[in-house]
Amino acid sequence: MDRVRARVKDKRVCGLVKAFLKAGILTELGDIEDTHTGTPQGGILSPLLANIALSVLDEHLMEPWKPGGPMSTQMRRKGRVGKGEPNWRVVRYADDFVVLVRGERHHVEALHEQIALVLTTMGLRLSPAKTQVVHMSEGFDFLGFHIQWRRKRGTRKWYVYTFVAKRPIRSVRDKIRALTPRTSQQDLRAVLIRINQITRGWTNYFKHAVAKHTFSHLRQFTWWRIVQMMRTRHRWKWKDVRRWLTDPATGRWKPITADGIEMFNAATVSVTRYRYRGNKIPNPWSQAD
Repeated sequence: MDRVRARVKDKRVCGLVKAFLKAGILTELGDIEDTHTGTPQGGILSPLLANIALSVLDEHLMEPWKPGGPMSTQMRRKGRVGKGEPNWRVVRYADDFVVLVRGERHHVEALHEQIALVLTTMGLRLSPAKTQVVHMSEGFDFLGFHIQWRRKRGTRKWYVYTFVAKRPIRSVRDKIRALTPRTSQQDLRAVLIRINQITRGWTNYFKHAVAKHTFSHLRQFTWWRIVQMMRTRHRWKWKDVRRWLTDPATGRWKPITADGIEMFNAATVSVTRYRYRGNKIPNPWSQAD
């Protein structure tokens, strides 16, 4: 009975995927265009297909971790280290994945060849431009984060730190630049609403990295872009900016506001780098009370 249900479920999933592939693309003009090959960039089908195809890679790399496998217990993994053999673990999100290896460089290169061979069975290949073999002290970028092994300041201990990568920082700055050109005549309230949407989402995504200085820089960068835009628009001097953004009674600086919309201060987002979750992580095997 269970096998019959599994077959029915598999057929439904395959039918759904086929329907996605044949659905076509709805253009901005409201026309439907047929797609003969590939999937739309950024569409929801692309990660789904990646998860289906790369499940073969997951099974290959996690086979040694199954009960009875050479990496199934801590003692067995220690034994492999003592014999000069590598241990590894894969972390994957859609078509982006990282394989963490405890071993020498030749172990990593051998595993790289294995992965390339496994992917060819699915008609896939590794991107030479995006695939790297690096040491943790050099660090690597993954999902917008830069993960690197560094020595803790003032000590001799080394830890793995998670930073914001350079590319998303450039990206968010470019978005703010596009919204605040000096010659813009767009309503300041609309500009603030859009900037707040971008910076809130960006900071919430990266708030678990070493990002306090990055958030402060983002706030300062945004503030100056808006001020320069308003100075050009109204031909203000610096004294006019002070008159606009300081309290006449106290002389203190006020946040930039327009018709009840206040500029979001990215520096106020609290960074939580370490979180103990214990048994609070939900899972399919949680027992009901």
